[in-house]
Amino acid sequence: SPAQQEPLVSMTDVFLISLIVGLLTYCLFFRKRKEEVPELPKMQTIAAPARDSSFIEKMKKTGRNIVVFYGSQTGTAEEFANRLAKDAHRYGMRGMAADPEEYDLADLSRLSEIDKSLAVFCMATYGEGDPTDNAQDFYDWLQEADAQLALVALQVFGLGNKTYEHFNAMGKYVDKRLEELGAQRIFDLGLGDDDGNLEEDFITWREQFWPAVCEHFGVEATGEESSIRQYELVVQSAAGAGRVYTGEMGRLKSYENQKPPFDAKNPFLALVTENRKLNEGGERHLMHLELDISNSKIRYESGDHVAVYPANDSSLVNQIGEILGTDLDIIMSLNNLDEESNKKHPFPCPTSYRTALTYYLDITNPPRTNVLYELAQYASDAGEQERLRRMASSSAEGKALYLSWVVEARRNILAILQDMPSLHPPIDHLCELLPRLQARYYSIASSSKVHPNSIHICAVAVEYETKTGRLNRGVATTWLKNKVPRERGSSSLVPRESGSSSLVPMYVRKSQFRLPFKPSTAVIMVGPGTGIAPFIGFIQERAWLKQQGSEAGPWLAGGVVAERQDYLYRQELARFQQEGVLTQLHVAFSRDQAEKVYVQHLLKKNKESIWKLLNEDNAHIYVCGDARNMARDVQNTFCEIVAQLGSLSQPQAVGWAQ
Repeated sequence: SPAQQEPLVSMTDVFLISLIVGLLTYCLFFRKRKEEVPELPKMQTIAAPARDSSFIEKMKKTGRNIVVFYGSQTGTAEEFANRLAKDAHRYGMRGMAADPEEYDLADLSRLSEIDKSLAVFCMATYGEGDPTDNAQDFYDWLQEADAQLALVALQVFGLGNKTYEHFNAMGKYVDKRLEELGAQRIFDLGLGDDDGNLEEDFITWREQFWPAVCEHFGVEATGEESSIRQYELVVQSAAGAGRVYTGEMGRLKSYENQKPPFDAKNPFLALVTENRKLNEGGERHLMHLELDISNSKIRYESGDHVAVYPANDSSLVNQIGEILGTDLDIIMSLNNLDEESNKKHPFPCPTSYRTALTYYLDITNPPRTNVLYELAQYASDAGEQERLRRMASSSAEGKALYLSWVVEARRNILAILQDMPSLHPPIDHLCELLPRLQARYYSIASSSKVHPNSIHICAVAVEYETKTGRLNRGVATTWLKNKVPRERGSSSLVPRESGSSSLVPMYVRKSQFRLPFKPSTAVIMVGPGTGIAPFIGFIQERAWLKQQGSEAGPWLAGGVVAERQDYLYRQELARFQQEGVLTQLHVAFSRDQAEKVYVQHLLKKNKESIWKLLNEDNAHIYVCGDARNMARDVQNTFCEIVAQLGSLSQPQAVGWAQ
């Protein structure tokens, strides 16, 4: 048989050829080509300049040898710090005022690296002996610090109020703690009392402090106090009108585009949803306002404070402009002549003179002596100029004249300009000299358990006649009184600006004024007049807890009402008593009978039940209101009750009550 012929292509070859063709087909038609990514030029990353937290390096760089730190809540301590820093040039030294929040205070141990150096602390006390907001970090550092300050020279001036229990607690603590760390005190601790004459306390201390500095460092005064401008005026062109502050506290346009968190530098514009008069008649106007905080993420607790940024009366602003012959709508900026200073402007700039005088500057309080000294140069009448300089001096006659003509007569800057016709300072210098208009604090009159989306305020409109016959009105309460309530949810229809008749720039400040942790703990509350505000929040919270099934302890509320028509929250309190939230309610009407009845009389009248609450139920006592007279009288009455029914001596009763 013929031989078999081999096939030209084997099965293996067919398989391999098919595999290759398949791969080529996949690559050509089905595989997604990798997109070409164009090479972009690499962007050079520019790091934001880091804030220099070393005040020592800044002092070296700028040739300063005195640093004055301030713990300030209302601006007074900051003002005193600036005045002390400015004083330094009279002694051949250079000073700088500094916010402790902006620097690392651990650098105090390096202060001796600078020749003839000194650290001064102007420290205000806030609330129940607390540090101010900007001094909280410094306070925390002091408590833990183990720094060696043996070669550091220090000085402290405290700002407080004797009517409060913890008078000048912060100033005393800073002085004591720095000395414990080894720092050397140059002069006695200064303690200013705002219940008396804080300005005179500061001047008296300052005129003895600087001679002590001279003796310590072996220097002499180089000349008299002189007027030195800290800021220069720059008038803005109309082209930059879009970047002008219109009342914002921090970020430009922050009122138009609100972003949490909200605080002192970024207040929330709350809609006023209720503004009603609480009393039924009389000359006084007591009011209840409700602020809508929906969608703000603001949280508060009973006992906290709400801070509001008010605006000055436009008529006062206009009168200042008329006297000085100034166009108040000029856009300007005051720029710090010290380029190294962290504080570039005295208030948000650029802005108009009208905005500055309305939202940023205090034009209603009597100006301090340093302002009078600076203004004196602009009085064309020799007699008026001499009078201003005398009131700004440290002589006994000058202090007495300042006290009577300015402080006791309650002359603000407008009244001084009116009563001294030859005085015509440049408006830019006046704006540089006037202190900042500060936020006003009110005890919150609501509980977040019951009102999570609103904050309530209870206030009385301040209005009085001065010795010169002028009618002075409180800045914040007059401004609040005129707020027009709108329905909740209508905030989008209200212009988002600080000058709106229905909006209030606000934020919440935490407080130590708190209810006992256990709802069963007995509570005694004493709140005359608007002092009842935080207790309304307390009672609302206890009522809410009772509804949740918590055991509520005995409650006793006492208040002083001038007349029956001034009985605040009458219906609410009656309802709480009817529901058993308030065990007892005692109200004194001090003017409804021949003999005035005050809260201490109520306490004595009910001393047996009060002693039972204190002795058997371990009741907590809360007092809110007039700290100057009422609080002291109430404390003394409690001590008398404890001494009498507890068979204790007066010193023992005082210790027991505390």
